[in-house]
Amino acid sequence: MNARTPRTPLLSALCAAALTLGLAACDRPDQTARDDTAAGQVAQKADEAQGAINDAAITASVNARLARDNELSAMRIDVDTVGGKVALKGTAPNDSARERATQLAQAVDGVRSVDNQLAIG
Repeated sequence: MNARTPRTPLLSALCAAALTLGLAACDRPDQTARDDTAAGQVAQKADEAQGAINDAAITASVNARLARDNELSAMRIDVDTVGGKVALKGTAPNDSARERATQLAQAVDGVRSVDNQLAIG
């Protein structure tokens, strides 16, 4: 999922629907096996939704840090986050600014790694 386009309302609605279906099945004692499956699916969807929310928050934080940097704020840098792994794409004015972009991204809570693909230009 591309963290630049958060789909929090959609994921929340999907999780709510899955939870509703899972809870509706709980009223039937003959469907215990299905209940376990539904509960597992709800938990999986909730985890996926939380991951997407976390990735969106990381992307927003990295973008904010880049925007506060004098050299990097004017540059077009795309920030993508998947599973806490940040990818930086675009250009940096020089090597030191490129390295600083990596450091700024690594300083954000939840970032597991940074793939700096910035070109100098």
